[in-house]
Amino acid sequence: MSSSTRNRIVRGFKATLVSRAVYMLSSALLMFVLARILEPDGYGALYWAIGVLMVVQLLADLGIGKSTARYISEYREKDEGQIPHLLRSAVAYQLIVLAVVAYALLVFHDRIAVLLGDPEAAPFLAAGVLFIVANSVSGFSMMAFQGFNRLGYSAAVQAVSGATRLVFAVGFVLLGFGALGALFGYIVGYAMAGAFGVGVLYFKFYRTYEPAEEYEEGLSRRLAEYSVPLTATRSANVIDKRLDIVLVGVFLPSAAVGFYQLGKQVVDFVLAPSESLGFTISPNFGEQKANDQLEQARRIYEESLTHTMLVYIPAAAGLVLVADPFVTMVFPEYEGAVPVLQVLAGFVVLQAITNLTSDSLDYLGRARSRAIAKGVTAVTNFGLNLVLIPTIGVVGAALATVATHSVYVAVNLYIVHEELSLRLGRLARSIGTICAITLVMAIAVSLVTPLVSNLPMLVGAIALGAATWAVLAVASGLLDPTEVRAVIRSEGSH
Repeated sequence: MSSSTRNRIVRGFKATLVSRAVYMLSSALLMFVLARILEPDGYGALYWAIGVLMVVQLLADLGIGKSTARYISEYREKDEGQIPHLLRSAVAYQLIVLAVVAYALLVFHDRIAVLLGDPEAAPFLAAGVLFIVANSVSGFSMMAFQGFNRLGYSAAVQAVSGATRLVFAVGFVLLGFGALGALFGYIVGYAMAGAFGVGVLYFKFYRTYEPAEEYEEGLSRRLAEYSVPLTATRSANVIDKRLDIVLVGVFLPSAAVGFYQLGKQVVDFVLAPSESLGFTISPNFGEQKANDQLEQARRIYEESLTHTMLVYIPAAAGLVLVADPFVTMVFPEYEGAVPVLQVLAGFVVLQAITNLTSDSLDYLGRARSRAIAKGVTAVTNFGLNLVLIPTIGVVGAALATVATHSVYVAVNLYIVHEELSLRLGRLARSIGTICAITLVMAIAVSLVTPLVSNLPMLVGAIALGAATWAVLAVASGLLDPTEVRAVIRSEGSH
């Protein structure tokens, strides 16, 4: 990987990671406060409604934002004059679809609530009209900034969303508006982030490009067509990440939704760095392919995958070991979340790979292949949920997620290998070394975990695991402190 590419990725990763840290810290605080104030039933009711709304959200977004990002990335290299035309087409498509879906939800929200077996959710779904509009606007601006490879702005939109959501959701709950007030806090957060993102997109980007005299023939059509496989992928993503919560709420009490949601939110917090890295590197694949530099793209992916696994395989093992004391000490009313979190530890590794790979495939032009794989595994996941949730409870949803996502990750890696000809032997040796490091770290943590009786001791057990990991990672050569310091110094000089 060239030093200029590495420094650009590091700058984008740092900006994205800082914003993601703000977003996830605010999410963690929001999770902690709402779980304490609302108790499992109210907490579950809120996130069940959000799960339903995120299913509706996919109809409002389709794949327009990601398709726009893909073509912006390509035409920044080929013909910048087409970018204003692209943005106008994308905004028009987005507004038309959003208007149709929002109107349908407004008209049918009460019937949807009855159909899902919870008529009391009708007010949440009515408020959901504002939710999907605000979320759609903020999400579109983030995707557009990713296409411009200006990830600092995407980062800022996400940070604004997280911070304002925390303030308003907690504030509305403390004022006595309950779970519905928390939902309006989400709406305000997304709306403020969306207003900020659209303002920056217009003044800093759209107005700075001189439009070409003619809109390239067929480009608007290709923009819409490429959104179709992205829509399929996004739909499958929603089934994987949201429909399971909806089904838990259909088959089990609201408290079970609270247990499951808590486990998933902890996992999301752990996955924040991998999501930041995947969001950062993916536009580079579009640029490398446009310039016919696939060797460079291969090195970027291999280095990123190795370092991601160096973090997440040990992190998943640690999560299994400390899940019980962590949940029982921090969220004493949510003991039912312990087995969910332990099963989802396997999902941590799988999703870390997905975060690194999925967007990259879109920029490599393999969105259709990924959509087919995602669609098949998502349908399988839905079927497994229907079988496992009624029979073994909330843990069944977690098992279904891990089982089907394993297949999806394997297919993704195969597609990447087709595109980039990965050096499989080298990667296998690195993963083997990482597993050996994980085993030693897990033994060290398991020896002290039975002694943990309070939060300081829990922090100490985690610190012991981290120290063991760091020493072994450096000793194995997978982590080079000199290289890390050099990257930091080079970044500091920019």
